[in-house]
Amino acid sequence: MIRIFIFSIFSLCFALQVNAQNLATEVYEILQTNCATSGCHNNTDQVASLDLQGSGTNPLGEVYNNLITKQPENTYARSKDYRLVFPGRPDKSFLFRKINQGLEELVNLHADEKGDMPLNADPISEMEREKIRQWIIYGAPPIIDPTVNGTRVSDLVEEFYDKGGLVSFPDGPPPAPPEGEGFQIKMGPFFLPAQGEAEYFHKYDLDLPEALEVNRVDMTMSNYSHHLILYDFNPGGSNWIPDGLRLDANHSEIGIVTAIQQSEDMRLPDGTAFKWEQDIVLDLNSHYINYDATNVYKAESYINVYTQANGTAAQEMKTELVANLDIWIPNNGDEITIAEPINYNLGEIFIWSLMGHTHQYGRGYKVYNRNNTQQGDLIYDAACPQGIPGCVSPNFDYQHIPVSRFDGFMPTRMNFLNGLIHEATWINDGPQSLGFGPTSNDEMMVLIIMYVNDLEGVSVSTDQLKNQVKGVKIAPNPMSELATINIPKTFKANQLFLFDITGKQVFNRAITKDYVELQKGNLLPGMYFYRLEDAQGQFATGKLVIN
Repeated sequence: MIRIFIFSIFSLCFALQVNAQNLATEVYEILQTNCATSGCHNNTDQVASLDLQGSGTNPLGEVYNNLITKQPENTYARSKDYRLVFPGRPDKSFLFRKINQGLEELVNLHADEKGDMPLNADPISEMEREKIRQWIIYGAPPIIDPTVNGTRVSDLVEEFYDKGGLVSFPDGPPPAPPEGEGFQIKMGPFFLPAQGEAEYFHKYDLDLPEALEVNRVDMTMSNYSHHLILYDFNPGGSNWIPDGLRLDANHSEIGIVTAIQQSEDMRLPDGTAFKWEQDIVLDLNSHYINYDATNVYKAESYINVYTQANGTAAQEMKTELVANLDIWIPNNGDEITIAEPINYNLGEIFIWSLMGHTHQYGRGYKVYNRNNTQQGDLIYDAACPQGIPGCVSPNFDYQHIPVSRFDGFMPTRMNFLNGLIHEATWINDGPQSLGFGPTSNDEMMVLIIMYVNDLEGVSVSTDQLKNQVKGVKIAPNPMSELATINIPKTFKANQLFLFDITGKQVFNRAITKDYVELQKGNLLPGMYFYRLEDAQGQFATGKLVIN
């Protein structure tokens, strides 16, 4: 009864605005031209019992009611729980699947879906198919005409297809995981006007056949994206969240899985995994900025999720998002630093990863140990590669803030007296003072912590962290032809390893002195990471840049 009542309201609204041109009316007109008047889905020829023509004083509203969340007759589509139009999900909308014909790379018709539409006719134009896809992605709104920065989505689609535009992945999307190893999630596309910006959220029900574990998440976005975040709703927390792209986070009932500020293939340590229940519902969050002054931009993000059987991992990887909402950055050009203790009562935990987050006026992000309310050692510096403190030439890039993955899990007691202190620094030389907010014209102070509660069954132990040696110095850094690595006399290092930014070993040498002279030789310019080891398992790591 509730759904019928809602549809009646929609029908009334359509009746009042049937002449108003919005995306819904454009979709209706596309269906009339290609599916109804062509003799397949009209009042008299209702192929598959579907009338896309409508009748009476409100044909558009009638067609809407015939499509939204209605089950198709096709047996295969019903087995997959598709709907004729599934608001927010083109991949689960049988109507779109039938007209897609290659527009959406992730949608491939199964043989039992009985072929493309329209039957025995030319395909619907690519621009029109895109309008239908956008209508569905934005939640299939009956009245509200979706806009981005004041420009109609329909107009952006027309400009993109008429004049050309920029795309996130010119060479095509990243390949999905092999069958049986996982699945791919896509957010978008959505279109941005020239120099436009949008941060969207999108509720995404996975419809898992059973509970499972996730041991790897490969997240890909373009360099026009500021971040990509994967949230998960608490049980039942998504029930009142609208379908489709939305601007409002609505995050009172939500947790966080992981986040990136540049594309990353995150492989969890052996013995750990995210544990996803069968009924998990994700919330995808993508922030894109179109830096181009003339072209429309097509924004997309992809998430490859790699899975294993439930119960395989010994420990569950957990994630906490710490947001300091109480920040105020005056636009006086002065350096402003705000520190906040993290008082979460998590008990004894073992931290694997840290990542800070600010917006454009950010100039630094640091994390310190906290012992009996007092600030301790610096353990994360976002101005250094991999967040490792002590780099020679600190450089904070708010768009590509590094993630720190500890070689060993860092044991930390989290309570009211102990744990962490996070600290952010800004210089606001913009037109107005800023507080916490979602757009690049606001500011943020957010820290993401990934951890486990126990190390039993995990291949990396805290002994590695205890064995890490401090005090190694390298100069000059950056180097041109020669650099000297000076080693503390108490550290009897006997091996030097050099790795490129992909983690591939490119050099190794035995050591007999308390210093090493490293020549450029055949090494290409770029960033490298060195590792020194001794016979007792002690080690030291750091960054080296070669010009």
